[in-house]
Parts: sequence; structure tokens; C-alpha cells
Amino acid sequence: MVKINIAIDGPSAAGKSTTAKRIAKALNYVHLDTGAMYRSVAYKAKNIGVDWNSEEDLVKMLQDTVITLTPQGEVFLDGVDVSKAIRENEISLGASSVSKHALVRKELVRRQQQMAEDKGFVMDGRDIGTVVLPNAEVKIFLTASAEKRAIRRYKENLEKGIESDLAVLIKEIELRDEQDRTRSASPLTQAEDAILFDSSDLTEEEVNVKLLEIIESVIKRNEV
Repeated sequence: MVKINIAIDGPSAAGKSTTAKRIAKALNYVHLDTGAMYRSVAYKAKNIGVDWNSEEDLVKMLQDTVITLTPQGEVFLDGVDVSKAIRENEISLGASSVSKHALVRKELVRRQQQMAEDKGFVMDGRDIGTVVLPNAEVKIFLTASAEKRAIRRYKENLEKGIESDLAVLIKEIELRDEQDRTRSASPLTQAEDAILFDSSDLTEEEVNVKLLEIIESVIKRNEV
């Protein structure tokens, strides 16, 4: 069977990672969570005292940083499982800060492109269809209202035992959106050939079914 690459972009808390994981599992593809890579950079920088705003220090830190994403969805930073630790709200904002640096993005994009060379990957983030995988056979721009995204994040945090304030989450998501849209390095934009998909009023299962229909039709066309 012919394999393709699938790019899923969109704002924070739009459900990109959850959707990408479901699609990867359904197709027996590998999910590459690029956001986890930026979160890992922010997490390590915070722990060792590197300023999120110092591009030079972050790039130097990356020279001795190994980020591993497993098919099971685990994230290892320098050999340590940080899958849960990098999901804290503070680290989410930190990921936005470190991702604005062009040289940080350049290094992580290089790693991401290298991973996806063999096809059969579902990659999600904020510049996958425009920068990381511009030749991906399927590009989805997944979005939802800030309020809907905050409610989803709130429920996720409750399930994980993380204390949250819905009003604060809405403000944080709006701030993250603004940072992502206005950063100079690879700002959040929809690729011209991406399919805009608003999930505000859909369940996770409905999103999964509709997107799989789109993807499977492209796979069939590529097999001809």
C-alpha cells in the first residue's frame, strides 16, 4: 500500500495531537508530535536556567539535547520520559517563546524532516504544511474557537489532576494565538492548499471519521 505524509496545523488546544494520534493509529502510521519537541526545549531550558528569550543560549543547549518520540506517543528528553511534565501550562507558553527563534526552529525542522523522509507519518504543529512538510500529500488546518479550546484543555487538566481556571485558560490560549500569529519566524498560517476544518461543534470521534474519509480518498488516488 502506498504511504503518504499528513500535515495537521492549527492553533493551541485545537486537538491536533489527539487527532493526529487517532489517524496514525487507524492508518498504522507514525505520529510525530512536533509541539512536544518545542515543549521539551522549553522544559529543559527552564530546568537548567536558560532564558527562553536567548536564541544563542537555546541553540547552544540544543547541541547536547536528544529528543526522542516513540510510536507509543512517549516523549524522551535526554533519555528521560517527560511526556507528562511538558504538558504543564507554563511549559506551553514557554514552547511558544522558544519557537519564535528562527535558529531553534531551523534545527528542529531539520530533525523533523529527517524523521519523515520514509513517508507514512502524521505530523502536527503550527507550520507543518507551510515549512516542515510543504510537499505533504494531505494538509489539514484544524481549528476551533478559543472558548471551545479552553474548555477542552480544562477537561483534560481535570482528568490529569491538574488544577485549572477556565477564565485563565481562555486568556492563555488567546495570548498563545497572538504570539503564534505574530512571531517573525514561521508564524501560524494556513497553507494555501490546506483544508480548513473547524471542530468547534464536533466530537473527537466525528472529527476522526471526517478527516479519515478525506485522507483515505487521497491515498486511493495516489495508488492509481
